[in-house]
Amino acid sequence: MNAKEAMQDKRREQTDADTENGRRSLPRPKRGHQDNPQTIDFAPDHGRYVTLEEYWAKWYENPYPDIDVSYEWNNGRLKAKPLPNKPQLNLYNWFLDLLRRYLETHEIADLINLETGFVLTISDAAEPSGQRAAVRKPDIGVILHSNPVSWGRIAQRHFAGVCDMVVEALSDSTQAEVERDTEEKKRDYALAGVKEYYILDPKGDNMRFYRLAPAKGFYGEIPPDDRQVIRSETLPGFQFRSQDLRSQPDLAELALDEAYAGYVIPGYREAVTARRVAEERVQALEAELARLRQQDS
Repeated sequence: MNAKEAMQDKRREQTDADTENGRRSLPRPKRGHQDNPQTIDFAPDHGRYVTLEEYWAKWYENPYPDIDVSYEWNNGRLKAKPLPNKPQLNLYNWFLDLLRRYLETHEIADLINLETGFVLTISDAAEPSGQRAAVRKPDIGVILHSNPVSWGRIAQRHFAGVCDMVVEALSDSTQAEVERDTEEKKRDYALAGVKEYYILDPKGDNMRFYRLAPAKGFYGEIPPDDRQVIRSETLPGFQFRSQDLRSQPDLAELALDEAYAGYVIPGYREAVTARRVAEERVQALEAELARLRQQDS
């Protein structure tokens, strides 16, 4: 019996035990709140209903001893985070390195990743309470030091506030996954107050960069300037070209580009320029010395 079959047997045993104990499943959320609840092969409990308390206790981290699966939680339903492919990982790592370079020179925020979650409370008139809750694990979350909820205590394993910026590497193995990043998460992040939301897509079809509109609850796309540079307002001075996310230049090349020189290896551009000037002077002196020697001979 493989790990998947063993887990399915475990689920059936748990369901029988729950029935014997008189426990009932949580009520199904109203239609329109959830995407397709199909089972995902690597995540045997995708779509399962659990309370938020059960999620924190059992499903938030390391739910299985022998399967590497990470679940988010959306209004009572477990949502498995899809596995990335190599181009998605390459783009994610390149952009993460860019953000880290920025924060080395602008110490104004912290990053969360590695499956760290944060809590969304979202206005929803369709819910009896007028609100619904979700726990998202962004591929990258940015928390400003000015955020009203503190982050960084050793005991914290999730962020209780709302991230100021979220970056998601597009999941695209199914249309439902694409819609989750481009529609569901976009809507929920805006309603929860995430100031900027970036979607990274190595194919380029769904590469988008959003900023919260003045009327809270809606995103507008961040327009590039006349040099095709996209600038963040949440992280002043953080800027990039969308085409560079496709070509992914190395850091030395970025450091020579005026769009990145302010935070990628600061001073490198000036040092290279100074070295070139010095080399040109040496070459000029050597040429003059050679000329004088030829003149004397």
